[in-house]
Amino acid sequence: MHVDELSTPALWADLDVLEFNLAAMATRLPGNRLRPHVKAHKTTALARLQYKSGHTGFTCATTREVLGLAQAGLGDDLLLANETVDVERLSAMARSEARVTVAVDSDATVDAAATAGIAECVIDIRVGFRCGCEVSEAGYLADRARKAGMAVRGVMGYEGHAMGVVDLDRRHELVEAAMERLLQAHDLVGGDLVTGGGTGTHAINTWVNEIQAGSYVLMDTAYSEQSDQPFKQGLFLQSTVVSVAEKFAVCDAGLKAQGMDHGNPGWAGGEILFCSDEHTNLVAESSLSVGDRVRLIPAHIDPTMAKHQTLHLVRNDEVVDRWEIDLRHW
Repeated sequence: MHVDELSTPALWADLDVLEFNLAAMATRLPGNRLRPHVKAHKTTALARLQYKSGHTGFTCATTREVLGLAQAGLGDDLLLANETVDVERLSAMARSEARVTVAVDSDATVDAAATAGIAECVIDIRVGFRCGCEVSEAGYLADRARKAGMAVRGVMGYEGHAMGVVDLDRRHELVEAAMERLLQAHDLVGGDLVTGGGTGTHAINTWVNEIQAGSYVLMDTAYSEQSDQPFKQGLFLQSTVVSVAEKFAVCDAGLKAQGMDHGNPGWAGGEILFCSDEHTNLVAESSLSVGDRVRLIPAHIDPTMAKHQTLHLVRNDEVVDRWEIDLRHW
């Protein structure tokens, strides 16, 4: 099937680009220097390719991701990098055959994990504007976790506020300041892991001993202005023009088909005016007709993947495979 024969809106990945990105990251961060974040793609089939590339530990955002990877035989070392006090979900992870580590940053999250039978944790440190405890609390929480019977593997800190900064010098400054806090906390906590980072900082965060990058596999427009990124754009949203007016055209992929928290999607054929529930309005550099196909570039891979059940694999414009996006939901 040609990609233009897909019913739209349809999410697809360029298989050549995917393979290039996997190889590029395996060269840059081999083995356990990378703990891929599966929240970006939510697909066990893609996680299996990352595993074959030598990246055998994974970062997860949800219980569903942890349990799905465990069921797929990819549970060598899974880190739930979000706090939860849901003992039922924590217990389900503890009962799995995977090695599961959870992030904790408070008495409540430590106690919930211990009650559920979670064996290992990391202390999450607030190094920006996400979850995490203060540096001064880190040693106390580590002691509390150990007294509750959990092994403390180390510390985690996510410098999300630096991830999308275009200016490389400024990005480096922000990362360095954030990691200074993380290393101070590690001195108090101990353990083997100092984990954090993402696609935007994977090459400059030399303070952690593992990077939690995810978007690199297929990318999105959020990183398009960072000239230091070696990865190529490989994720596209196929759409069909359904209406044409005098000054614009309308295609059938709107808010419900793509994440919009990073703004409008990209499009090589002209300007994006705006997106509504079911549609995206376009101003084309050349004329469009009803029935024409349009390839939008998602602005944010993570929520876009979560809106679709299937990822189509395309090589030279031919659909060669389909993967279920099976790690969606919670």
